[in-house]
Parts: sequence; C-alpha cells; structure tokens
Amino acid sequence: MIPRYSRPDMTAIWEAANKFRIWYEIEAHACDAQAELGVIPGEAAKAVWENGNKPYSDERIARIDEIERETKHDVIAFLTELAEHVGDYSRFVHQGMTSSDVLDTCLSVQMTQAADILLKDMDRLLDALKIRAFEYKLTPTMGRSHGIHAEPTTFGIKLARFYAEFSRGRKRLQAARDDIATCAISGAVGTFANIDPRVEEHVAEKLGLTPEPVSSQVIPRDRHAQYFATLGVIASSVENLATEIRHMQRTELREAQEYFAPGQKGSSAMPHKRNPILTENLTGLARIVRMAVVPAMENVTLWHERDISHSSVERMIGPDATVTLDFALGRMAGVIEKLVVYPVNMKEHIDKFGGIHDAQRVLLYLTQNNVSREDAYKIVQRGAMRVWKSFGIDPDNPDSPPELDAEDKEAAAHDNRLMFFLSKDEDMMKVLGDEDLAGLFDVDSLGYHMARVDVIFKRVFGES
Repeated sequence: MIPRYSRPDMTAIWEAANKFRIWYEIEAHACDAQAELGVIPGEAAKAVWENGNKPYSDERIARIDEIERETKHDVIAFLTELAEHVGDYSRFVHQGMTSSDVLDTCLSVQMTQAADILLKDMDRLLDALKIRAFEYKLTPTMGRSHGIHAEPTTFGIKLARFYAEFSRGRKRLQAARDDIATCAISGAVGTFANIDPRVEEHVAEKLGLTPEPVSSQVIPRDRHAQYFATLGVIASSVENLATEIRHMQRTELREAQEYFAPGQKGSSAMPHKRNPILTENLTGLARIVRMAVVPAMENVTLWHERDISHSSVERMIGPDATVTLDFALGRMAGVIEKLVVYPVNMKEHIDKFGGIHDAQRVLLYLTQNNVSREDAYKIVQRGAMRVWKSFGIDPDNPDSPPELDAEDKEAAAHDNRLMFFLSKDEDMMKVLGDEDLAGLFDVDSLGYHMARVDVIFKRVFGES
C-alpha cells in the first residue's frame, strides 16, 4: 500500500492491530460458546475476556512478531502471546479449531469492512453524478461514435449513463459483500469432529457473518473470486468515466475539464499546461485493481480440502485492491463534484459542420415517403459528402484542399449546409418541396434530438 494512494479508514482495516483484534474476538467468542456448551470452564472464557481484552499496541504486535520468528507460524505466535496475558486458562483457547478458522473468518470480516467503505464511496460518487446530470440535463453536446460526430445528445444524458453504470456496480458490490460475509469454525478438514457447529453459529452471529455451509477447512475461494472480480468491474467503470473526461478536456474540444486550483502547476516545463492528471491517474489505478482479478480466480483451485497457495496472494491483493479502489472512488467523486463544464463549446461543436448531424433524420423522412432505404441513403450521403468538401475536407487529397466550386462557396453563407446541398439535389427535391425541407431543419433541430430526455432520466433516476 503506497501512502500516496491510500486513505486512513481503509488502510486501518488491513493493519496488524485490526487483524489481531479480529483474531482475538474470534477466539474469545468461541470460548463463550464452548463454555455455554460445557466444553470448557466458564472461568476460562471469562479470563480470556478479562485478561486478554487489551489493545493491540505496537508492543504487543512486536511481541507476536518476535514469537513468530521462532515458531514460523503466525496463528501460534498470536496464541502464545495471548496466553501470556490469559494465564493457565489459555489451554482452553482454540479448542477444536484450526488456523484457517481464524484466518478465513478474519479475512471475511476485513473484506466486509472494506466493502462497507467502498459502498459509501460509491454513494458519494452517485450523488455527485446525479446532481451534475440534472444540472446539465438539457445541455446539448455532440454525441460521438468512433470518436466522430454522430448525433446530438445532452451532457446530462452522458452523466446519467455513468450514474446507471455505477448503480449496477453498487448492486454487484453489495451482493459480493453479502456473499463473502461467511464464517468457518469447523476444525481440521471442516468436519466439526472436534468442535460443535453451534460454536461456529455463535461466532458468526457475534461478527455479523453467516456460517459457511461446507468449509472443508477453508472458506471456498469462489466467494473471494467474485468479490475481487466485482472490484475489477467497478475499477473499469472508473476508467470509463475518467477516459470520457480526458477526451473532453483535450485542447481542441475543451467541453469539460478537471478543476484547476489556484497555484496549481500543469507542467514543469510548459507554464500554459492544464493537464487531466487526476483522470489519467484514475486510469492507471484501475489497472492496479484489475490486477487482482486473475490471481483471485486462480485461488479457487486448491488441493483436496485445502492448501495455502492462496494465502500469499490474498495477503497482497486484499489490501492493494481495496485501498486502491477506495482512493480511486474518492478521487473520482471529487472530479465530478468540481468538474468545469463549457456548454458554449459544446454547442459550437454541434454547429461546426453545417447540420450533418441531422442526416439520419432526413434519411428516415425519405423512407417514410416512398423512397427505398438504399436510395435514401445515397441521396443523404451525397449531400453530406458535399458538406465535408465545402469545409475543405478531402480524404483522398489530404495535402491539398479540394477546389471549391460556386455552390461550395455559396454554402458557406448558410448555417445549415446539409440543407443547402440537399435543396440542390434533384432526387431529393422530387420527394419534397422547399417548405418540407425547411421543416426538417427547423430552428428547433436540437429539440428533435432531446425530445425524450425525460424518458431516459425517469428510467435512470425514477420520479425524482
């Protein structure tokens, strides 16, 4: 975990003090259940709580580490240090349990704690997306496919799309959190031969978990794989939104950009730079989170009832993936909350190429007036290509602009060049007159494209 990309609440989950505290509570609650069942003396369970219930200070953690250097076993080192506080009754601790009962149950607790923080992170991001989506609900912007002008949309619809995506991610995360919240206190190979299943039920209840139906000494790793896969999908959604903002911040677009604080510097060499550093950073952090997915999938396959090939992997990907995603979600929420939007530039880009964004509208009109789709496409494409040429764009001769004829020059005086060239097309004018053509390119052309924004918003946000 790199401090630069870490936040304290999430890192605290994976620190030794929290881990050992959870281990202690597992053992102490197990002793309570054992005492209630008459397996161990009630005084033993009481001693564990009275004498062992102390903060895991740096000194206690150092002592556990010291013992582990000799025993080469972390759970034994923990139990040995606990025994130094509990005294003679410590012989009743860990009765019928195996190390995985402690390790796996603890990991479940840590992963649910991490999921709870991530769910709150997603709530903040969703709130920010919703507020900004309604703010720009009717702000027209050019929709692009393959990076090329397609048809107008609104910036609010763009944000609503990401809101819907992160809403799905939140549901997946809640399901993954519920799925990982399981407890295994079943002993060696998971048969409960040396411990009553009621102990597991008691510990699970106390820790907010559910008993694992068949633990085979370890909690099945398909649960963990689903959890990390979900984190990976959410990280991909972060990258998806970050990439959109990075594109919109390009100098030639400048439709939206990250907030640039007073005194902020964009480049060590070029004082004019205002770079999308936050969203670029988020793109990189998403790769780190996804890096955990394949190892988590590979951890599903273990030998027989268990091996520890998964252990070293989880000690690394558990903290790294959750800490990184927590930071990324917080950063993304901040980007959206402060995002600078340029509606004037958005409108300018819609108007830039002479109405060609209405090409499909004309195509459909022709098909509804007894023109075959193939013929309609040819007519409209012919006009659209004339529009490109009138702007000096000739892909066959990129080094020399096309020579403009009289019609090209005349078109330059018209805001809607597509309408102008179609009005000169004999095949087009056989179908409709000047008045019909003008109706297709009325001043409320954008209203045609934005007519069903309310339908989309209702689907995404409900009646709000």
